[in-house]
Order: sequence, then C-alpha cells, then structure tokens
Amino acid sequence: MFDILYGRLFLVRVVMLLAMFGLVATGIAVIYAIGHPAEMTAGQDEWVGEFAGRWEKQVIFAVAGLLGLVLINIIDYRILGPASYWLYGITIILLAGLLLAKGLGTTFGGITPEVKGAVCWYRFGPIQLQPSEFCKITYILVLAWYLRFRSNYHSFSGLIGPFGLTILAIVLILFEPDLGTVVLVIPIMCVMLFVAGARIKHFVLIVTLAAIVSPVLWHMLEPYQRMRISCLVLQNEWVMDKAKHNDTLAEILVGHKRHLNNMERNQSYQLVQAKRAIASGGLNGFGWCRGPYIQYNYLPDRHNDFIFAIVAHQWGFWGCMGILSLYGVIIFCGIEIASSNTDPFAKLIAVGIISMFAIQVIVNIGMNVGLMPITGITLPLISYGGSSLVVNMAAIGLLQNIGRVRPYNLAGNAFNY
Repeated sequence: MFDILYGRLFLVRVVMLLAMFGLVATGIAVIYAIGHPAEMTAGQDEWVGEFAGRWEKQVIFAVAGLLGLVLINIIDYRILGPASYWLYGITIILLAGLLLAKGLGTTFGGITPEVKGAVCWYRFGPIQLQPSEFCKITYILVLAWYLRFRSNYHSFSGLIGPFGLTILAIVLILFEPDLGTVVLVIPIMCVMLFVAGARIKHFVLIVTLAAIVSPVLWHMLEPYQRMRISCLVLQNEWVMDKAKHNDTLAEILVGHKRHLNNMERNQSYQLVQAKRAIASGGLNGFGWCRGPYIQYNYLPDRHNDFIFAIVAHQWGFWGCMGILSLYGVIIFCGIEIASSNTDPFAKLIAVGIISMFAIQVIVNIGMNVGLMPITGITLPLISYGGSSLVVNMAAIGLLQNIGRVRPYNLAGNAFNY
C-alpha cells in the first residue's frame, strides 16, 4: 500500500516540477523578447536598453528560487509549525520597518527606497527584497499551525485569532501601499478556514459585515486605487453613459465628470493597451520577439503585471491555453498532495499554497483582460521579479516536501510536533 502511494505521489511531484520549470522558462523567454525585438526602428534603443538585461537577472532569480526550493524540501516541514510564529513575526517586523521609513519620509540611506510613491522593498546593494511577498508564505504557515486544532475555529470567537493575524499583515501592507497582496491574503484566509471546517454561517456574517462597511472602505482608498476600480466598471458603455449624465455617480467613480473624457489616454491606458495586445495575438500570435507590442513601448509594466498580455501577443490563444494548462497541472497536483495527507497542518499548508497560486493567476489574468481591477498582483513564476519568483518556487518546494513526507505520516509520525 505504501509503495503504491509513494509511487503515485512521486509521479505527482515530478509532474508538478516539470510544469513549474515550463512556466519559469516561459517567463524568461518573454522577458528576453521584450528587451530583444526581432525588428528595431530608429529611437528604440533608449527604452529597449532598459529591458535588455532583465532576462539575465530573471535567470539569477530562478537559480535563487531553485536553491530555496531545494533547501525547503530538505527539511521536515513539521519543524516549521512551532517556528511559524517566529517566521511570521520577522516578516511583520520587516513590514513595520517599511511603514516607519515611509512615515518618517526617509530611505535610511537608500535601504528603503520609494518607487512610484510606494515603499515596499529593502535594498542591500544589488539585492532587493519585498517582505510582503515572503509574508504570503509565513502567513500560510502560521494560519495552518493555528487552525490545525478544531477548537480554534469551531465558534465565532475562535475566529478572532485568524482575523487578528490577517488584519495585522493587511494594515502594514496596505499602507506601503501594496493593494495586490491585501487582495490575495483575504481569499487565502477564507479558503483555509473553509477547508479547516469553519461554519458557513460565520462566512455569511463576514460577507454581510464586509458589504456594510464597503462604502467606508471605498472612501478610505487612495484616489488612484479607486480609479483602478472605476476604470473596470466604466468599461461598460451603459455605466459610462450614466456617469456622463449623473454628476453624483461621476463624483463617486472618478471625482469629477471631466475625468471621464479621454480615459483611454489617461487612467485606463494600461487596461486598454493590455486588451489590445491580447486581441491582436489572435489564435497563433506574432511569434517570439515579434509584434508591435514587443517592437514599441505601448504597454508599461509588460514585463511584470501585464506579461500575460505579451504571452498572448506573441503566441496567441494556443499559447495562453498552454500557460493555463501548466497552472492547472500545478493546482491539480497540489490538490492531490493535500487530499492524500492525514496531517491537518500539512493539508492546510497545501490548501493555502494552492489558493495562493490559483488566486494570483485568476486576478492577474483577470486584470489583463478587463475582468478584475489592476491591483499589482504578478503572474506567478512568469512575471519579472526576484522576491516573487523565489517565494513561488519555495512554495512549490514546500508542496514537494509535504508530498515526500506523506508515506511516513501514515506510519504514525505525522503529529509528533
């Protein structure tokens, strides 16, 4: 029985790794293409040079991520349970340091740089770390460790702990500001609570309370954050027409009716260009390193938040289906690992990581095609960025760890924390 189980989970882990390498390789290929168009025209050297060397950095990030995957797979995941509060505490301290730097208006000698009005990174020479990315993993660990006992969430008062852990991270990250991570953390908590066995009536109460306070939260958002949501809503011609003829609605959505004019050239520019890049790819795309959205600087952040649009532009509908299939393989393998495990701590970790990947993919692709507001969530394993790539590859390593230790769990060692 154990040999059959081990063999199946071994195959699952191998397939998951192959899917991960496929996505990482795709990301490197797309980032290379952005900095190396097949056709160059006069005046392109300046902006192309900005992207030319990023594929090499992404390779270095991938190597670092692979090292993290191996290291986290070597240890027994069960030792992470007692250490989870310490790990989470360290990320909270790092997040608080960023908030302090922003509040004082200092970069502490360039260690906490401000980029586009946000203070989200620590920079140590060539190394740049984003604590909110690492917070995703430590948050999943600490929440899984807390929820492993049913008494911790059986009553509504028992949910104070998970909500406390969640709100602490959300507040610190929101003021960086990093709305994308906040959008990600809340669904992860809900999925983990649901799998752990929290009562449905508690979720109904939570949703009701969220609906009641949503008008207050709307006014607490920064103007540019509200504008991102408004741009999504105003894609609908009926809503746009109503806003143009209703001063109150226009004020709620964009602040003033005059902002509705030329939105495609201003607030909605990235959204419009991303959809055009996707649509222009058709079924087969323009090919690697080819196409106007590779050749010209039409789409900002196309190496990061909007890299899916460039995938569609180069390889079309079939390329997008290939990418989605690889994500589906990772999520399916993660579900298999979670469902095969008898240890509640391991099961909840796996569920949290699966949720993290699924939500990131849904939100990122959704904002590329105009179904989700632009929140800054990257496409996992493909988008440019060291912290994001290392964390996502380490998360795969943790799933590998859980799948590897699984046969011994049935022998009675799973709960010896």
